[in-house]
Amino acid sequence: MAEGALRGAGNRPNMLVRYPDGIEGEFFYQKRAPKSRPPWIEVVELRFPSGRAADEVVPRDAATLAWLSNLACLELHPHPVRAEDLEHPDELRVDLDPVPGVQWPQVREVATVAHSALDDLKLVGWPKTSGKRGLHINVRIEPRWSFDEVRRAALALAREVERRAPKLATSKWWKEERHGVFVDYNQNAKDRTVAAAYSVRPTPQATVSAPLSWDEVPDCEPADFTLVTMPKRFKKLGDRHAGIDDKPGSIEPLLELFEKQGLGDAPWPPHYRKQAGEPRRVQPSKRKFPLIEIGRAQHKEDALAGLERWKKRHPKAAAHLEPADVLVDSMRGRYTTWTRIRVNLQHVPEELRPAQEPLDPDEKIRSSS
Repeated sequence: MAEGALRGAGNRPNMLVRYPDGIEGEFFYQKRAPKSRPPWIEVVELRFPSGRAADEVVPRDAATLAWLSNLACLELHPHPVRAEDLEHPDELRVDLDPVPGVQWPQVREVATVAHSALDDLKLVGWPKTSGKRGLHINVRIEPRWSFDEVRRAALALAREVERRAPKLATSKWWKEERHGVFVDYNQNAKDRTVAAAYSVRPTPQATVSAPLSWDEVPDCEPADFTLVTMPKRFKKLGDRHAGIDDKPGSIEPLLELFEKQGLGDAPWPPHYRKQAGEPRRVQPSKRKFPLIEIGRAQHKEDALAGLERWKKRHPKAAAHLEPADVLVDSMRGRYTTWTRIRVNLQHVPEELRPAQEPLDPDEKIRSSS
């Protein structure tokens, strides 16, 4: 599988996601290459928006992939740049992320809309399952633009997909404003990464982020692509993304579209400096939505257990909640993720809305790096 895995993550700095105690145990994100490593493991220094820097692993051969596997690294998260040019992305990434309650067929439908939009903009998209609930589309581009410009192009594409399918897709950054499938343009901000093609995900079925051809998208199912099935598929079909590097495209049409849309910038993720033209980073919930926080926990199941306790205390309010009203946020800490759960009470009659209570659970979480 090395040929395909290296096409997805090779020649790039990678963040590692390691599961030394298996998928049921603790896992952690590792930006910095282990200090104890063979001399033939290549690294490159990457600088982050925080001002910090780290030497990240650059896999270029099957031996490096085997070494990473031996570290219990299931997922490789490559940056969208080559090690030889760290400031100019050669890939625009479309991350289709369904909100709670949205089913997989809608994700596939939005992917088809995005495909059509990319075709009209003379860009080639290469789809793959995320290995979980979403779908990614990678677009190879000429390495001529900055991270900010590529993010702006991705934002224009997200808004165009929303315009074409307003009932199915959204480009809204704030979770309480989203519906359907979120087209996550912020995955193109510097230091943001997604799981590479052929990464194994921490699911009981060992699902894999699987490259697809467009004619497979309408009928594909994430469960079809696992640690067991992928070698057979690769042997029979090869890498579905084998031609991804053949025709890198231009984002000029997207940048022109951004100007025509006339909507300006959209919010950036936390911890990024305030950008010129960016709207105020004020959650809509603080302006108009009745949002309360339920709990924070290192483990998602503990946070969800707190939500169930809240529902038992407030059954009348819970009966009015819609799936998208429960906001389960995966927050990245220094070495791992933690979970925050909030509830939007917009569909709960005012007389039934519970007040903010002490968090349950309320675990102390280490701040992000």
